[in-house]
Amino acid sequence: MIRSKRKTTAIHLLLIISVLIVCLPVLLALVISSQTETEVLAYPPKLTFSTNWVSNYTTAWQRINLGRMMFNSAFIAIMVTIGKVIMSLLAAFAFTHFDFKGKQILFFLVIVTLLLPVPVRIVALFEVVRSFGWINTYAGLIIPFWASATGTFLFIQRFKTVPSELIDASKMDGCRPMQYFFKVLLPLTKSTIGALVVIEFIYIWNQYLWPLMATNTDNMRVVQIGIKMLMNAESSNNWGVIMAGVIMTMIPPLLVFFILQESFMKGFALQSEK
Repeated sequence: MIRSKRKTTAIHLLLIISVLIVCLPVLLALVISSQTETEVLAYPPKLTFSTNWVSNYTTAWQRINLGRMMFNSAFIAIMVTIGKVIMSLLAAFAFTHFDFKGKQILFFLVIVTLLLPVPVRIVALFEVVRSFGWINTYAGLIIPFWASATGTFLFIQRFKTVPSELIDASKMDGCRPMQYFFKVLLPLTKSTIGALVVIEFIYIWNQYLWPLMATNTDNMRVVQIGIKMLMNAESSNNWGVIMAGVIMTMIPPLLVFFILQESFMKGFALQSEK
């Protein structure tokens, strides 16, 4: 019993230390965002909160029009996430419930795209988007990311766990394929959808390279570019202002994660149970 308690205590301490190590950069950024330029550069470093919150956050918000950039990032992330979820659901439904010529080849091609991240195909993607006249538009920032091999694979694995008896029962009840999809599969896939929403929203929110290439005006810039612009605008490297901007850009993805945290955990738990 004593050994068991000691082991449990040691595990909890290790987990707490691990969490603190992971959260340390965020906590440090939060502390710096409250300090003046002099306090940030002081030696030894001042690791306590100061009183310069309002000035730093107001400067960061106004200096680069951060509100517009956060709107752009939020709108793009929401639209891309919706498109990815819809297309992934339909693709997974087709691969798991229909037989057609070239099915295995198409599935192989979908999986292969996982090996081709955006930086590898970004030049070809830029040429395609430019030929459509989508440079510096929301369409150019949203539509190229609607296809998702990750989402398709995730939903395929989820659909395979659905008992075949449900398919037979739905056919006996006269359900058409899309009726079965909406009335049976979607309700059973809510947790997996929530997990994918969290993953894709954060992924798109953190995009930097493609928005940098696909936009050329400040009105279309996103927050990740905004942080770089803020660093350039603060020529004296006022890290209090820069960290204030960083903290503000972290809030939307954190809200999405906390809102969908339960679905996120359940979605991966269902995958691990298979």
